[in-house]
Amino acid sequence: MFGDTRLFEYMNILIIPSILVTLKMIFFSFVFSVFFGFLLGILMFITKLDGLKPNKIIFFLAEKFTDLIRSFPTLILMVAITPITKFFIGTSIGVNAAIFTITLACTPFAARMTLNSFNTIDKDLIKVAKSFGATNLQIIFKVLLVESLPTLISNYTIMLVNMLNMSAMAGAIGAGGLGAVALAYGYQQYDEMIMYFIVFILIIIVFLIEKISKIIYYKLK
Repeated sequence: MFGDTRLFEYMNILIIPSILVTLKMIFFSFVFSVFFGFLLGILMFITKLDGLKPNKIIFFLAEKFTDLIRSFPTLILMVAITPITKFFIGTSIGVNAAIFTITLACTPFAARMTLNSFNTIDKDLIKVAKSFGATNLQIIFKVLLVESLPTLISNYTIMLVNMLNMSAMAGAIGAGGLGAVALAYGYQQYDEMIMYFIVFILIIIVFLIEKISKIIYYKLK
């Protein structure tokens, strides 16, 4: 089964570089998704019906945008937004295009996770902050963010692991990385050793993400 493997031949020239590509892909996708998702989540929290500054129209538009993007199957979304990716990145293949696509796909998830985390905060705490004269900005960053940070870390970890899955799918449509190597050199060339080795690496990355997340979570809780 593993007798004719080219795993060791490809290790330095293909597999190790693909690990770096995957890590780059999920790192930047995660940073951008959390940044934009956090802002969108704050906007939804402020403008919701019982929010700090209710606005039905803005909340409706933000909510429908997140629901629309989240309703797409990931692979279909990656293909469907190819023209948009080309417009902003200049190409629809490669790691930068994948970062753009994954960011667009995950930003609504990050926004929902931010909104849900903020919703878990006791409303009386917000009322107390208001009674002391806190502004909306102070309530968001000094009350909501501080109180919900452990929950946010936990929720964003789920998204990060999901991003790893997305990066593997992106590899199938030209993004490179571990997913592309597993597909092209493992599955299509019947080299099970390469395929299972890459699966093993992906599992290790997930374990590391979960471990680091738990350490941060318990430090913040």
